[in-house]
Amino acid sequence: MTETHSPESRDPILRKASLSRHTRETKIDGTLLLEGTGKAEISTGMPFFDHLLDQLCRHGLLDLSLRAEGDLEVDWHHTVEDTGLLLGSLLDAALGDRAGINRYGFFYAPLDEALARVVIDLSGRPFLVYDLPAERGERVRDFDLDLLEDFFQALTQKGRFTMHLHLLSGRNSHHKAEAAFKAFARALRVAVARDPRQPGIPSTKGTL
Repeated sequence: MTETHSPESRDPILRKASLSRHTRETKIDGTLLLEGTGKAEISTGMPFFDHLLDQLCRHGLLDLSLRAEGDLEVDWHHTVEDTGLLLGSLLDAALGDRAGINRYGFFYAPLDEALARVVIDLSGRPFLVYDLPAERGERVRDFDLDLLEDFFQALTQKGRFTMHLHLLSGRNSHHKAEAAFKAFARALRVAVARDPRQPGIPSTKGTL
């Protein structure tokens, strides 16, 4: 497995990062801009997963270019998890030392009968509390909703942040997943935003 930074992997002003993750199972390349407008150029070979990542960009005001090629003929797990690993690494690289950020963010996102809540702490400590109830084998077309927990686990691990994700209500599988991504996007948007009143690192430890 290799995970490589481009020569200009991080811009300290625009908070932009470019990374590649190549393994025997997947090949993923991505560029993330935190000061974006919601522009998404995403191709993972899984249309519903692309749709969810597009929601993340649109509601998080992130610009993301991501192309993933994986052994989908074997299983979708490798590609979903490795996408989470790369996206987390992109977020961590773009944030740099995390000076001047809000650090915390939360949001409630409804989608008709579904309601999701996400609370984020860009603490530097990976931890995930995940409560999105799904029936065994529950799918949106070919996409298994169980894979979303693997995605978020990988994302928080490499992104080095704590996240509590709870689905408070929901019946429709599509709505449940999309509400979760919208809540995550909006909470992340708040957490990564710069606070001009606090130019330093928002921690009594002096580091995140």
